[in-house]
Amino acid sequence: MGFRSAARPVGCVTAAVVALTACGTAGGSSGAGDDEAAATAEGELTSITVGVLPNADVAPIYLGIDQGFFEDAGLDVTLQVSQGGAAVVPAVVSGEFDFGFSNFGSILVAADQGLPLQVVAPGAFSTGEVGRDVSAVVTVPGSGVESAADLAGATVATNTLGNNFVMTVGHVVDSDGGDAGQINWVEIPWPDQTAALTEGRVDAAVLVEPFLSGALEQGVTPVVWNWAETDPDFLIASYFTTEPYAQSNPDAVEAFSSAMEESLAYAQEHPDELRATIGEYTEIAPEALEKMTLSRFDGSLDLEHLQEQAELAREYGMITGEVDVRALLP
Repeated sequence: MGFRSAARPVGCVTAAVVALTACGTAGGSSGAGDDEAAATAEGELTSITVGVLPNADVAPIYLGIDQGFFEDAGLDVTLQVSQGGAAVVPAVVSGEFDFGFSNFGSILVAADQGLPLQVVAPGAFSTGEVGRDVSAVVTVPGSGVESAADLAGATVATNTLGNNFVMTVGHVVDSDGGDAGQINWVEIPWPDQTAALTEGRVDAAVLVEPFLSGALEQGVTPVVWNWAETDPDFLIASYFTTEPYAQSNPDAVEAFSSAMEESLAYAQEHPDELRATIGEYTEIAPEALEKMTLSRFDGSLDLEHLQEQAELAREYGMITGEVDVRALLP
């Protein structure tokens, strides 16, 4: 996993954040430690279990497995699909999974609660392009919302309250001269948000792909590209393990990080293969898959940007304490 120095001053936090509860004892599901390392030294593959989500952003790990990157690194990978980061984080902490995929915001919340997590590889980034990203606030004519500042006093739909969308949209609204504290947030599932807009039940909605591209085709208007405007290098999600597992299985962690870096690079360079892979493990319709914007994939993390994300999370109430992101990295 590479690291680079920051070039931009503004930070952000990632994807939907949910309340997490500590459960179980931190550790890895293999529990083998030195035995796993010995097996690898003898030419056998180290078995690992990785908790993933049924979304487009985990496609690189599927691609990497198909391309043999993990086997070349000495790993035999089993993917376990969970429905959300709320399930993945506790499963890694309890030792059910060795590694997991989660939005970075959930990892910050877990770290704020004292859970011993360690980020081992990026998952996905914003495209950084205002006008073509994987998340945006959209509205319809007549809503009275024409700019970010206009969202103050408006009713805005999000898939869940207290998440990174609330924080990043709030950051953009405040930066535009509005008052994010005046936004009236309501919870509406993504598939139902476009109908809520057209029926006038909400003034705006925060959508992600593939719902975003579908809504844009129906004539909604984007007013805020919350991730790209908060930080063009916005980290959506990352792969992580626990500190005890990393200490007991350093070779497996290094191998996983290396294979993920190769997988992320391959995914970024082969978008057609990436879309085809997404179609194999999700229920996204082929026509929607062809039109949707893809996240950006990169194997490096920016320490300063990650720290800025943590500070922004604290500013907008996602976490209560100070999180030193250096403690989350190898």
